[in-house]
Amino acid sequence: MAIFDLFSKRQKKLRGDVPDVYVYDDLPSALRTQIVHIWLDTLGNRANYYDEGKAHEYYSFIVNTLCREYGLFKLPGTKDYGDREYINELTNFFLHEQDIERSIDAVELSFRAIDRVTRDYYYLHRQNADDLADAAIKELNGRFKEHGVGYQFADGEMIRVDSELVHSEVVKPALRLLNQKNYAGAQQEFLKAHEHYRHGNEKEALNECLKAFESLMKSICDKRGWGYSGNATAKNLIQACLDNGLIPAFWQQNFTSLRSLLESSIPTGRNKLGGHGQGVAATTVPDYLVAYMLHMTASALVFLGEAEASLP
Repeated sequence: MAIFDLFSKRQKKLRGDVPDVYVYDDLPSALRTQIVHIWLDTLGNRANYYDEGKAHEYYSFIVNTLCREYGLFKLPGTKDYGDREYINELTNFFLHEQDIERSIDAVELSFRAIDRVTRDYYYLHRQNADDLADAAIKELNGRFKEHGVGYQFADGEMIRVDSELVHSEVVKPALRLLNQKNYAGAQQEFLKAHEHYRHGNEKEALNECLKAFESLMKSICDKRGWGYSGNATAKNLIQACLDNGLIPAFWQQNFTSLRSLLESSIPTGRNKLGGHGQGVAATTVPDYLVAYMLHMTASALVFLGEAEASLP
């Protein structure tokens, strides 16, 4: 369903009563309720005849997955009598759960189902099932943005967003570029980097950044038949890409800093802060540095992928 620009919303914008920075530790009750509305519209509502079997099946899958992973028999707040109504169990849990990461778990699992299952006509016998799934994801991301909550659903994952501009101009193009068979390894590692970042695992996020960067270059070299050593580091892989003209010659001559940027920004950040022993004192990696490295990685992935695509 489309997001309407109601009078009350316009007045809030005029007064400046809208979030100008993202928050990550709170899901407003209005946002939670809006997400439940999307579930009922897209995953199904058992009040409708066609929703009965499929809705029960997939709400059951979501609830039982959460229960198993949390080590529970029923989600918190569930009454102990009668048959389980999985729609109600999930909804009640989501509306009242205080742990933000568990709340995001429910959103991620449910929208994976929306993205992968509801597109089939036979799910709820809808002629425009594909369009409805796309609209549901678009509305979810729009609602998060509207409430100033810094998460978006992309490529089957909930990822943290630090800047709307950087996300739309850098991260999303990187995800689109990696969404092809040859780059599956790099895509998985880049998404893992975002997942670690969302959970506050800064050093692991840096490691996955480097893995994604190296994996993409290896994939390009394999695709093009360019040789490299079996245990090639980022520096060696960058050299292979330079030697084979992935970066145009005039850029090598006129932008001497490009190679230095590719060699130092991502690998060095990982090597100094995330890749080796930290000694007696624990090493702290600030969030803002991890965000920068994620964005640098995304920019490098887009650059290399588009450069490869432009080769004859």
